[in-house]
Amino acid sequence: MVGRDTELRRLAALAAGPDPQVALVAGEAGIGKSRLVQELTAGVPAETRVLVTQADPGALGRPFGLLLDAVDGLAVGRGGQPEWLAAVDRAALDVVADPAHSSVERLRAATDIVAALATAPAVVVFEDLHWADPESTAVFERIPDLPGRRLLVGTYRPDEVTRRSPVADLLTRLERRHTVTHLRLERFSLTDTSVLLEAVSGRPPSYRAAASLHNRTGGSPYFLEELLRAGGDGGVDLEQLCDQPLPWNLAEALRRQLDDVDPRQQRVVEAAAVLGHRIPFDVLAAVTQLPEADLIEVLRDLVRRGLMVETGDDEFGFRHALAREAVAEQLLGRERRRLHELALEALLAAGDADPALVARHAHGAGRYDDLVRAAREGSARYLAIGAAHQALALAEMGLEEAPEDLELRSRAARAAWLANLLPDAGQHARRWARDATAAQDRSAALRLLVRLAWENERREEMQVLIDEIRDIIGQLPPGAEQAEAVATVAQSYMLTERLEEAITWADRTIALADELGLPHVRLAGAVEKGSALLNVPGGVNEGRKLLLEVIEDAETAGEWLVAARGLHNLINNGPPFPPTEGHELLERMRADAERAGFEALAVAAYFEGRARFAVEDGDLRAAVEALEEGHRRERGYVRAGRRANFHGVFLAGLALEAGELDRVDAILPTLTEPGGKPSLAVLGLTFHLACRRGDVPAAEAALDDLYAGIDRIGPPYGEQVHDVVAAGLAAGLAGDRLRPLAERASWSTAVDGWEALVFAQLDEADGRSVEAIEGYEAATGSAELRAPVRASAHTGAARCLVHLGQTDRARDHVRAADALLARWAGWRVAEVDTLRGRVGLAATAAEGAGETVLTPREREVAALIAEGLTNAELARRLYISKKTAAVHVSNILAKLGLSSRTQVAGWLAKGRRG
Repeated sequence: MVGRDTELRRLAALAAGPDPQVALVAGEAGIGKSRLVQELTAGVPAETRVLVTQADPGALGRPFGLLLDAVDGLAVGRGGQPEWLAAVDRAALDVVADPAHSSVERLRAATDIVAALATAPAVVVFEDLHWADPESTAVFERIPDLPGRRLLVGTYRPDEVTRRSPVADLLTRLERRHTVTHLRLERFSLTDTSVLLEAVSGRPPSYRAAASLHNRTGGSPYFLEELLRAGGDGGVDLEQLCDQPLPWNLAEALRRQLDDVDPRQQRVVEAAAVLGHRIPFDVLAAVTQLPEADLIEVLRDLVRRGLMVETGDDEFGFRHALAREAVAEQLLGRERRRLHELALEALLAAGDADPALVARHAHGAGRYDDLVRAAREGSARYLAIGAAHQALALAEMGLEEAPEDLELRSRAARAAWLANLLPDAGQHARRWARDATAAQDRSAALRLLVRLAWENERREEMQVLIDEIRDIIGQLPPGAEQAEAVATVAQSYMLTERLEEAITWADRTIALADELGLPHVRLAGAVEKGSALLNVPGGVNEGRKLLLEVIEDAETAGEWLVAARGLHNLINNGPPFPPTEGHELLERMRADAERAGFEALAVAAYFEGRARFAVEDGDLRAAVEALEEGHRRERGYVRAGRRANFHGVFLAGLALEAGELDRVDAILPTLTEPGGKPSLAVLGLTFHLACRRGDVPAAEAALDDLYAGIDRIGPPYGEQVHDVVAAGLAAGLAGDRLRPLAERASWSTAVDGWEALVFAQLDEADGRSVEAIEGYEAATGSAELRAPVRASAHTGAARCLVHLGQTDRARDHVRAADALLARWAGWRVAEVDTLRGRVGLAATAAEGAGETVLTPREREVAALIAEGLTNAELARRLYISKKTAAVHVSNILAKLGLSSRTQVAGWLAKGRRG
């Protein structure tokens, strides 16, 4: 491998390693990415399974195209059909290919297929990720999470990656979740060029020849190969090439290759250049108008010459995308239009053609009516199957020719929103609202703008839009749009906690839906009413009863998204459900969300729910594991606006609980979009972290930022206020400095356990122990507080009772806190530990230290110390600095009262025996 031996050795070493590995190979077109991959796969041991697939720039409307192409390539038997193809579950393959199934079901089936095909050891290669469809990038992202020894390689062109490319976010998410080896292939140096020329010509080139060819090609391996190919098959005379007026770019080199083709071959090459990357034989035959036998003969010769390749069963394409582009650029505009027109006629005649292909060729042929029709049909079709990126691209193609088309504009706005391209969605939605002349169209645009304002946390803009929708409702004729507008107002008030208004408008929605016979709108209105009631004083029972009824009706009617939303709100509002019932509801939510294809609830919210149940049960380790699993499984870990990395926020909170401050430091930068404003959760975490580190000036500044955030966003929730107040008081901040948080908080019910707890904390800080005990003891009996928080209420009551000299009562509270924190760690446990001696209880025994004194991260480090790892090896294994590893080791030894790393192994062994 000329100039690539270092990269090849690195990839080979990764493939031979014991753990899953990810490598990303970047470089411009023609730089040698594919050749590097070919050399890698050719050199792996015979028992290694190799799965290679390549993205297609024309596969706009083909979700999961990379996986399907990979399986098709195996099935047609190129190079001999492998026996392990039998491992493919045909039913799973049918699910992947069938748009009738939800995107979540299809993704799960696709991942299962890869797991079955690429059993360890394996090398899986996705080439040209910059062209990959979103569904294929989702499959790529999940492969590193599959168990076993496996190397995943992705190649891409950096200059082709835009913010709209699905691969753009993929690259960021992979870096945050896995150790990724990045290989950037650069152009050849003069020395590399000389080595390649020697390999091709069989003798060392002169400096003049090497320098001349290096300068003319710019060191591009592909340009070099094409220049040498243009020199003919009878041997390459490098000196002669230098004396001749050599082509300086790829187009001229390819022109030399085509000099001796006959007219039939020329016709096929030019048609293929216009038709795209993967060309069906029948379409090529229709465009070139060659008989089947003649076309087969021509294609066989072009494949033999290395200009074209057989890309699949009855499919052909250029050996390199640059070759296709160069040939197409040589054609006259009229020639290109004629070929596009022939392709368009062939597609239309065949019937049921991919609208994206129809649109592309209609655009090239200048038949703009056909283009707009295909864009309308295709954008609707892609939205229906959840292919938002494809729908957006096609709608925008149509809008280039018909910018006033509201149907296309609405599709572009909705597709951009679903694809999480919120700025683009906003631009399209605002243009949609501006151009709308009918009240129905304007109302529909405003409804989407309201949702975008909510997700971008622009409360003031959201209120203005709600008022406008309210004004326009009276102008709407009776029908679905009017009812949905009323439902949007109800939902907006519910989201912004204007609960009484939400209930009023939800009742209006239900009445209007009943009057107009719109059952799906009625269900939506009932979900908003039930969700609002959960947060109204005395409304929990009524809200739960209503939501359970709505969920049942929605599932019967097949309104899976409504059912999943209802279940999500039911689980996450009001007092916790008993464990068995709560888990059943959570699994039901997941099933309904999967049927709806709504991954935010099927994955992110599902694992969030599992983590919350673990917290309610006081099991910190289980909560962290649930979130980390959600992190691995969720397609969109980093999200914009209100969807910004909730797993990260939750995980940072749990890390603060455990005292893992370095981990919080690493998570915080990922929680705010570049240029965006931090959420209240992020502001609270920043303050909490400064307090736990004892950095009072930083804490004071962070508290000012938090108050400013409340002014901008709205009131904090009780749980958030408790955490912030506890941290602030622990850092020594005055109660008066923190009391405005409690006064501005959003308390959910008349008898609010969070409210009782927070004001008890402040009363204790102000020296009002009697009042504080009353609040703390009220909080200990609150059903809505989770086990660790109730433990803190017991601890606070114990502190105040000790202060008043009531040791016996205090001892009971310490015992209760101990029981609730049996599987917890961090500052809450430390607070209890400081009280034991003061109430006459023995300190925790050494055998419990591993579960109580050590944090989950420290237990993980302790296990690796027992394996004999050095600090440097710890750092590499845990992806932390050597300094951080040394701090962990020092803390472990101090907490356990040990003096050597060897004693840690003995302590662990004793704990396992006990």
